[in-house]
Amino acid sequence: MFNRAVILASLPLIASCAGPALHTETVTYYQVETGKPYDEVLAELQVAIAEHNFRITGHSRVGKVIRERGAENFPEYDTLQFCNLTLAKTVLDITPHAIAYMPCNVVTYQFEGKTIVRTHLLPEDTDNPALNKFASEMNPQLKQIVDFAAEQ
Repeated sequence: MFNRAVILASLPLIASCAGPALHTETVTYYQVETGKPYDEVLAELQVAIAEHNFRITGHSRVGKVIRERGAENFPEYDTLQFCNLTLAKTVLDITPHAIAYMPCNVVTYQFEGKTIVRTHLLPEDTDNPALNKFASEMNPQLKQIVDFAAEQ
C-alpha cells in the first residue's frame, strides 16, 4: 500500500520532468477496399506509383515471409515504399522534420475476403504554411495511386 502511494504521489513530479511537446499534427489515412485479386492490386500499385513519377524503394512482403516460416494459411500483408527525390528535396527544404513522412508508403492486406489498400497522408494542419501547401498538393496524388490500384 505504501509503495502504491509513493508511486502515485511521484507521478506529477515525473511528468513535470518531461519537456513540452514540440509540435503535434494530425496524420490521416486514406483507405479503400476492393474485391480484385491481391496480386493484381500489387501490380496495379507498382504501375500507379511509376505513373506518378515515384520510384519504389522497398517492398516488405510480411505475409509471404510469415507463411514461409510455417504459418501456411497466413494472409497477405505487403508494404510498398516509394519516393521522388525532387519532391523529397522540396519538402526537406521546407522543413527537415518532414523526413518523418518519407518514404511514402502504401500497405495492402487481406481482411474478411477483401483487399485493403491504405496510405498515410501528409498533415495539412501544421504550423508551417509551406508544408501544408505541399501536403495539399501531394495528398491527391497518394489518393490517386490507391484508387488506381483498387479500381475494378
